[in-house]
Amino acid sequence: MLARDQRTPFSEWWWTVDRLLLAAIIALVVGGLILSLAASPPVATRIGLDPFHFFNRHVMFLLPSFIVLIGVSFMSPKNIRRGALLVFAVSIVLIVATLVFGAEVKGSRRWITLLGVNIQASESAKPAFVVIAAWLFAESTKRPEMPATSMAMVLLLLLVSLLVMEPDFGQTMLILMVWGALFFIAGMRMIWVAGLAGAAAAGLFGAYLLVPHVAHRIKRFMNPGSGDTFQLDMAMDAFWNGGWFGLGPGEGIAKRSLPDSHTDFVFAVAAEEFGIILCLALVALFAFVVIRTLLRAYASEDMFSRFAASGLAILFGVQAAINMAVNLQLIPAKGMTLPFISYGGSSFLSLAYGVGMMLALTRQRPRTEIESQNNANSVRSYA
Repeated sequence: MLARDQRTPFSEWWWTVDRLLLAAIIALVVGGLILSLAASPPVATRIGLDPFHFFNRHVMFLLPSFIVLIGVSFMSPKNIRRGALLVFAVSIVLIVATLVFGAEVKGSRRWITLLGVNIQASESAKPAFVVIAAWLFAESTKRPEMPATSMAMVLLLLLVSLLVMEPDFGQTMLILMVWGALFFIAGMRMIWVAGLAGAAAAGLFGAYLLVPHVAHRIKRFMNPGSGDTFQLDMAMDAFWNGGWFGLGPGEGIAKRSLPDSHTDFVFAVAAEEFGIILCLALVALFAFVVIRTLLRAYASEDMFSRFAASGLAILFGVQAAINMAVNLQLIPAKGMTLPFISYGGSSFLSLAYGVGMMLALTRQRPRTEIESQNNANSVRSYA
């Protein structure tokens, strides 16, 4: 047992971290292990690999991701800002390198190989960008003379431009939605919010007119008979086959045919083998993580912690919602992982980094610590 009067870094972390939030995240990680074991063997066998190839790699990424998650959750808000700036800068450099040297797969350049490891730099850029944008918005509320909002918009345009060049329109829309939510939370005028929403809608319409890939997916969603909907149809069949309680572990049928059953459509595999009950449990866990973080963020007296934790929670929740909505044919198909459930090393590590920052920013720090940080910031601003 850890006594409250112990003054070790671990004891201070244990008594200030949101243990219910941490338990929900661990539950998602355990669920991802189980579903990876259920969904990945048929995919590996179909492409000539060892049946447990993807599961073994999923487990291999688990340990470093857990170390990143816990390690980042020990950080102070100041160190989180500094770390996010470094991660964002490195990610931008890697995205540029990917555009120049990355291999083209299905018409996109999203991956670059470094030291034998495939890296998707846009994944790590997302949580780092959210934290930097939150800091800029927080500064704009304290120092109106600082062009923080303009700087946040420049960073948004930089990241979005690089993502469109890959192209990766799904990540682009995710970034725009989270940035817009932060813009609204920061108390910006509704005329600006409406204008940005209109610009986003115009951008989507422009992509529909100019990018055949985007137009094809939207047309296929509006009229399923206009294109190949094999994966989506198999996913819906999985939900019908599973019913409330599922066919049982290993008894799924859809995963034998779905090319992406271990990544984009792992939610459908969960429905077929474990039933709608498990899917509802996963939805409840995702909702708990998001709502719990938003409530803790709202209670924070530090504006940066409030904005950053809220942005990271929205990023986490929207990504999960997009994946599940695609599985249920509620939105056009888009390849996006289900947080901590889908297979993917870059995604797993970036999610661990983002959730670690969520845990750090929602820790119940003593009021004296917050006041000392604010005083230090005030002195620095005056100087």
